[in-house]
Amino acid sequence: MNFSGISSNTMLGKILRSPLRLIPSNARIPILQGSLRGKQWIAGSGILSCWLGSYEIEKQKAFSAAIQRGFTVYDIGANVGFYSLLASVLVGPEGKVFSFEPVPQNLEFLRRHVELNKLSNCFVWDAAVGSSDGTASFDLGPNRAQGHLTAESYGALTVRTVTLDGLVASGRLPPPDLIKCDIEGAEYEALMGASGILAKYGPTIFLSTHGPEVHRRCCRLLEDLRYRLTSLDGLPLDRTYELLAIRQEA
Repeated sequence: MNFSGISSNTMLGKILRSPLRLIPSNARIPILQGSLRGKQWIAGSGILSCWLGSYEIEKQKAFSAAIQRGFTVYDIGANVGFYSLLASVLVGPEGKVFSFEPVPQNLEFLRRHVELNKLSNCFVWDAAVGSSDGTASFDLGPNRAQGHLTAESYGALTVRTVTLDGLVASGRLPPPDLIKCDIEGAEYEALMGASGILAKYGPTIFLSTHGPEVHRRCCRLLEDLRYRLTSLDGLPLDRTYELLAIRQEA
């Protein structure tokens, strides 16, 4: 059941949510449904739908359908780890998941979720993915889910940046079979820093873009690399910000 689809503005939504507010934010609770059913989750680490198991339920289904056992998955902008946990289950012990997250509080929850669930195939990288290796300023945003790289340094956090091309070329990471990327507007830079592996290995990409110009640039780049783009939410390609990109055969 898609619990998230029941609006909190309706009477039913209010009734269903009211007892959930009594759960301590640091409580360990089992995820209620889906492929992650029974996995341990920190109640206050993310939005309610994560531990209900209904978070982005349609995207979850598409993500699950695209992953095979033994895959190598990159979770770029892992936040507190919902998709990392899901990928870990789906790839099985033969596969690997590499989770990239620069926000300290998110990293703490991400690592706790990995440890609580004994995910031996999931590896956390304390870094932002971009178009160059080094450091960058990071604006924490209005909440932990909306932090982003920024050109402004005043009041910003300094984070390490890595390129996927550099990590694969150096042998520190195996090439990916699938990439999930949701990094609040820095998606184009991440794709630019991965253009070599995208051209060579053609991983499937689940991409959330932020803003029309970033969206257009990402679409052009992927289409130039022979990717076929489809919308994950049913909207036309020029109006959606949720993309599935699959490499076409030469």
